[in-house]
Amino acid sequence: MATTRRAEVTWEGDLMSGKGNVSAKSSGAFTALPVTWASRTETADGRTSPEELVASAHASCFSMALSAGLARGGTPPQKLEVAVVITFDKLEAGWRITKSDIEVKGWVPGLDQAGFTKAAEGAKEGCPISNALKGNVAFSVRATLA
Repeated sequence: MATTRRAEVTWEGDLMSGKGNVSAKSSGAFTALPVTWASRTETADGRTSPEELVASAHASCFSMALSAGLARGGTPPQKLEVAVVITFDKLEAGWRITKSDIEVKGWVPGLDQAGFTKAAEGAKEGCPISNALKGNVAFSVRATLA
Protein backbone atom coordinates (compact mmCIF):
# COMPACT_ATOMS: atom_id res chain seq x y z
CA MET A 1 0.00 0.00 0.00
CA ALA A 2 1.50 3.31 -1.07
CA THR A 3 1.41 6.34 1.18
CA THR A 4 1.99 9.97 0.38
CA ARG A 5 3.21 12.86 2.47
CA ARG A 6 2.92 16.54 1.68
CA ALA A 7 5.07 19.53 2.55
CA GLU A 8 4.57 23.06 1.31
CA VAL A 9 6.78 26.11 1.03
CA THR A 10 5.92 29.74 0.50
CA TRP A 11 8.88 31.67 -0.93
CA GLU A 12 9.21 35.44 -1.31
CA GLY A 13 11.94 37.21 -3.25
CA ASP A 14 14.96 36.09 -5.20
CA LEU A 15 17.34 33.31 -4.19
CA MET A 16 20.00 35.35 -2.43
CA SER A 17 17.85 37.80 -0.45
CA GLY A 18 14.55 35.94 -0.41
CA LYS A 19 13.08 33.81 2.33
CA GLY A 20 10.56 31.07 2.74
CA ASN A 21 8.62 28.99 5.21
CA VAL A 22 8.22 25.23 5.01
CA SER A 23 5.37 23.31 6.64
CA ALA A 24 4.56 19.62 7.05
CA LYS A 25 1.00 19.51 5.74
CA SER A 26 0.37 15.78 6.11
CA SER A 27 1.14 15.60 9.82
CA GLY A 28 1.08 19.21 10.94
CA ALA A 29 4.20 18.32 12.95
CA PHE A 30 5.83 21.61 12.02
CA THR A 31 4.59 24.79 10.44
CA ALA A 32 6.27 27.83 8.97
CA LEU A 33 9.89 26.80 9.59
CA PRO A 34 11.97 29.62 8.12
CA VAL A 35 14.39 28.79 5.30
CA THR A 36 16.81 30.95 3.30
CA TRP A 37 19.74 30.50 0.96
CA ALA A 38 22.06 31.68 3.72
CA SER A 39 20.72 28.95 6.03
CA ARG A 40 21.88 26.44 3.40
CA THR A 41 25.34 27.84 2.69
CA GLU A 42 26.34 29.92 5.71
CA THR A 43 25.00 29.89 9.27
CA ALA A 44 21.60 28.54 10.20
CA ASP A 45 20.66 31.42 12.55
CA GLY A 46 17.52 29.61 13.68
CA ARG A 47 16.43 28.71 10.16
CA THR A 48 16.34 25.27 8.60
CA SER A 49 17.43 24.09 5.16
CA PRO A 50 16.48 21.33 2.75
CA GLU A 51 19.71 19.59 3.73
CA GLU A 52 18.81 19.64 7.43
CA LEU A 53 15.43 18.17 6.55
CA VAL A 54 17.15 15.45 4.49
CA ALA A 55 19.44 14.75 7.48
CA SER A 56 16.38 14.47 9.72
CA ALA A 57 14.68 12.11 7.28
CA HIS A 58 17.79 9.97 6.91
CA ALA A 59 18.38 9.74 10.67
CA SER A 60 14.82 8.72 11.44
CA CYS A 61 14.64 6.26 8.53
CA PHE A 62 17.99 4.67 9.44
CA SER A 63 16.97 4.29 13.10
CA MET A 64 13.79 2.49 12.07
CA ALA A 65 15.64 0.22 9.63
CA LEU A 66 18.29 -0.63 12.23
CA SER A 67 15.71 -1.25 14.94
CA ALA A 68 13.78 -3.60 12.63
CA GLY A 69 16.93 -5.45 11.55
CA LEU A 70 18.12 -5.93 15.11
CA ALA A 71 14.72 -7.23 16.19
CA ARG A 72 14.60 -9.65 13.25
CA GLY A 73 18.02 -10.91 14.36
CA GLY A 74 16.71 -11.59 17.86
CA THR A 75 18.46 -8.64 19.56
CA PRO A 76 16.01 -5.75 19.70
CA PRO A 77 17.65 -2.50 20.83
CA GLN A 78 16.90 -0.81 24.11
CA LYS A 79 17.89 2.52 22.59
CA LEU A 80 19.51 3.94 19.47
CA GLU A 81 20.96 7.44 19.16
CA VAL A 82 21.41 8.37 15.50
CA ALA A 83 22.98 11.49 14.03
CA VAL A 84 23.27 12.19 10.31
CA VAL A 85 25.49 14.90 8.85
CA ILE A 86 24.63 15.93 5.31
CA THR A 87 27.33 17.72 3.31
CA PHE A 88 26.14 20.35 0.81
CA ASP A 89 28.96 21.51 -1.44
CA LYS A 90 29.51 23.56 -4.57
CA LEU A 91 30.91 21.36 -7.31
CA GLU A 92 31.72 22.10 -10.92
CA ALA A 93 28.17 21.02 -11.82
CA GLY A 94 26.65 23.27 -9.13
CA TRP A 95 25.48 22.85 -5.54
CA ARG A 96 24.94 19.21 -4.55
CA ILE A 97 24.43 17.02 -1.51
CA THR A 98 27.65 15.04 -1.64
CA LYS A 99 27.72 12.98 1.56
CA SER A 100 25.54 11.52 4.26
CA ASP A 101 27.56 10.45 7.29
CA ILE A 102 25.65 8.35 9.81
CA GLU A 103 26.71 7.91 13.42
CA VAL A 104 24.82 5.52 15.66
CA LYS A 105 25.26 4.55 19.27
CA GLY A 106 23.26 1.58 20.41
CA TRP A 107 22.24 -0.15 23.59
CA VAL A 108 21.62 -3.69 22.41
CA PRO A 109 21.74 -6.48 24.99
CA GLY A 110 23.19 -9.73 23.71
CA LEU A 111 25.00 -8.24 20.72
CA ASP A 112 28.72 -7.64 20.24
CA GLN A 113 30.37 -4.76 18.36
CA ALA A 114 30.89 -6.80 15.19
CA GLY A 115 27.22 -7.76 15.10
CA PHE A 116 26.15 -4.18 15.71
CA THR A 117 28.41 -2.88 12.94
CA LYS A 118 27.02 -5.48 10.53
CA ALA A 119 23.45 -4.57 11.44
CA ALA A 120 24.21 -0.86 10.97
CA GLU A 121 25.70 -1.50 7.52
CA GLY A 122 22.58 -3.47 6.61
CA ALA A 123 20.34 -0.66 7.81
CA LYS A 124 22.35 1.85 5.76
CA GLU A 125 21.72 -0.25 2.66
CA GLY A 126 18.07 -1.03 3.42
CA CYS A 127 16.77 2.34 4.60
CA PRO A 128 14.39 3.82 1.97
CA ILE A 129 16.00 7.28 2.32
CA SER A 130 19.43 5.73 1.68
CA ASN A 131 17.96 4.07 -1.38
CA ALA A 132 16.54 7.40 -2.60
CA LEU A 133 19.99 9.00 -2.30
CA LYS A 134 22.00 6.00 -3.53
CA GLY A 135 24.13 6.61 -6.58
CA ASN A 136 24.25 10.37 -5.96
CA VAL A 137 25.65 10.63 -2.44
CA ALA A 138 28.59 9.02 -0.62
CA PHE A 139 27.57 7.20 2.57
CA SER A 140 29.41 6.26 5.71
CA VAL A 141 28.23 4.70 8.93
CA ARG A 142 30.02 4.64 12.26
CA ALA A 143 28.42 2.31 14.77
CA THR A 144 29.33 2.22 18.45
CA LEU A 145 27.85 -0.26 20.90
CA ALA A 146 27.33 1.20 24.36
